[in-house]
Amino acid sequence: MKSYVARRASLIAQMQAKGGGIAIIPTAPEVMRNRDADYPYRHDSYFYYLSGFTEPEAVIVLIAGVAGEKNQAILFCREKNLEREIWDGFRYGPEAARTTFGFDAAYSIDAIDTELPKLMANAQALFYALGSDSKLDGQVQRWLQAVRGQARAGVTPPSTAFDVHVLLDEMRLSKDAAEIDIMQRSADIAAAAHRRAMRIAKPGLREYHLEAEILHEFRNNGSQFPAYGSIVATGANACVLHYRASDAELHDGDLVLIDAGCELDSYASDITRTFPANGKFSGPQKELYEIVLASQYAAIAETRPGKRFMDGHDAAVKVLAQGMLDTGLLDKNKVGTLSDVIENRAYSQFYMHRTGHWLGMDVHDVGEYRDAAPSGTEKPWRTLQAGMVLTVEPGIYVRPAEGVPEQYWNIGIRIEDDALVTANGCHILSAAAPKTVADIEALMQHD
Repeated sequence: MKSYVARRASLIAQMQAKGGGIAIIPTAPEVMRNRDADYPYRHDSYFYYLSGFTEPEAVIVLIAGVAGEKNQAILFCREKNLEREIWDGFRYGPEAARTTFGFDAAYSIDAIDTELPKLMANAQALFYALGSDSKLDGQVQRWLQAVRGQARAGVTPPSTAFDVHVLLDEMRLSKDAAEIDIMQRSADIAAAAHRRAMRIAKPGLREYHLEAEILHEFRNNGSQFPAYGSIVATGANACVLHYRASDAELHDGDLVLIDAGCELDSYASDITRTFPANGKFSGPQKELYEIVLASQYAAIAETRPGKRFMDGHDAAVKVLAQGMLDTGLLDKNKVGTLSDVIENRAYSQFYMHRTGHWLGMDVHDVGEYRDAAPSGTEKPWRTLQAGMVLTVEPGIYVRPAEGVPEQYWNIGIRIEDDALVTANGCHILSAAAPKTVADIEALMQHD
């Protein structure tokens, strides 16, 4: 509870620095899947970051006072309802939620239309993420109208507005010790799932067999959900970046690419490994795999405090582009030198995405990728700092094409790890997932 209370206090302090006011942060709504069945519920990350509360139909309201005015952290949530608990499970109710999660006050969600206009009256500013929730947008407008209706009584509505997500994004970008511990455990579970898939893989199985093993390992170790839709792609399917079908058969001589991470206590892991279906890399497969692995090592070496977010990508591209020239994937007589390949982005035929993204409560986590800059100038890429977590995921994807050596056709390779920036470099949270050729082949030949 202490971390959530401290985060709310930190946000209130930032609000006070902007003149004070009221912040409104809702959780996610429940969503119907079909007829009487809902999708599995997952709370909003911003809301959970400030509360630790996982029930739907809830809103946080923070009051940042100025000039001696009182600060408040208020929770609106569902009432205790023993009959509904028989059907849907335990509910805290306002009073228990207030004491359990450290709020100053708590009200029934049914009272929000009555209470919010009172709380918004005479507030200096509104801190709210307009456009994130259309239903709540309408409610906020009605609350503002209710406050404006009291003008003759000397009551005024907030005169300015700020996107509260902008403040929270900066807070979430740097992980504290408790968050790092959860993310390490999430990565350990995901790494175990990748090892399990490698052990069971063999020609004749289908992609969904490996996906089932991954999901089993996630849930069996306490993960509540996959962090995203798992990608299990064999053969040419590995050249589809967001492949979803997962029903193709594994063939002798093909590679298998698995991009899968789990969510543990609201924090994601994100790991990709590529391995041979038969347990042994062919010559061309090994050749390209070693290039991708070397590019990842180069990117990891650039993942440390003081480096820019794009430095790792640039380092990976340099290794990948040289490898493409060396193997003949790119014809030197047509594309020119390494500098030409990089400048003209000729490498993008086989490598078309960036080398990483922020990771945290969301698999593509929040936070700006560029630092602030004077108006009218290009913003520089973000400087890495200890406590940030990002993925490092270079790849090569070779679709059949004229001029491309046939021995490389339909080879898709990506190697992705989760990197915590530390004081002196970075720590690979996902290191327990094998990724060298020798380690993968040794694991797959365990019998």
